[in-house]
Amino acid sequence: MNATINKLSFKSIYTDFLEITKARLAVSVVFSSIAGFMLGITSIHSLDGMVLLKLAIGGYCMVGASNAFNQVIEKELDALMDRTKNRPVPSKRMSPNAALTIAFLLTIIGVVLLYTINEKTAMFGAISIFIYTCVYTPLKTITPLAVFVGAFPGAIPFMLGWVAATGNFGIEAGTLFLIQFFWQFPHFWAIGWFLYEDYEKAGFFMLPSGKKDNSTALQIILYTLWLIIASLLPVLGFTGQFFITKITAIGVLLLGLWMLFYAVKLYQTRTAKSARTLMLVSVSYITLLQLVYILDKFLR
Repeated sequence: MNATINKLSFKSIYTDFLEITKARLAVSVVFSSIAGFMLGITSIHSLDGMVLLKLAIGGYCMVGASNAFNQVIEKELDALMDRTKNRPVPSKRMSPNAALTIAFLLTIIGVVLLYTINEKTAMFGAISIFIYTCVYTPLKTITPLAVFVGAFPGAIPFMLGWVAATGNFGIEAGTLFLIQFFWQFPHFWAIGWFLYEDYEKAGFFMLPSGKKDNSTALQIILYTLWLIIASLLPVLGFTGQFFITKITAIGVLLLGLWMLFYAVKLYQTRTAKSARTLMLVSVSYITLLQLVYILDKFLR
């Protein structure tokens, strides 16, 4: 009996930890950091497995801490929305103090691990937590500009990997940041579109015009175009050690046109189904783009 209770208790604690840190999101963010790291190393033989491990764990801690802080701050609002009401804090499975303890512990562990890689990596990790928690989260109920602010911490992981690998923040890391920065907008506006009614319950402003209208759909197209342009910058030879071949650039362009197709489709139909499809395509797009960059680096 006690063994069964302990097993259930451990399983529930583990499940709540995954939910409070948004494990799936955190893993995708860690993947971006690893991609940036792979682009930053000089060759596969120079890959330091220990640094990569510290980046992965430290990166997860950074994202997990941000999400835990966010869920404590928004616990009353999360309780109003269908997609968030069963999270550990609003459902009262976890106390706000327990969630805060997890958030602070993850922050400390994450910063320390990233600091052992280099100071700049730790600094950018800490900045991402601060902006996400102290600026982006409070702005969500005030202005649609919250998405613009949130795009900054959201764009840090890709370039964080480069900084971890090289110890430098230059044109290369800046380009990686720019790519993921522009990607945030069509991705999160697509989410804001198909979850519009749920966000409305909590008073969150996620769409640029505040509505599911032509203005929002047009801006999604515009930022997708900016994303395509940013993703092709490495072929022009102005981005330092981060560059791609012309053949790879064609693949990158095709990926961008694939995402643009679904952005245009949302503009034409303005349906929740089209928005959800665009969101799924955007997730596949950024993953494939990063893999294409890595393959170009090691296969050319």
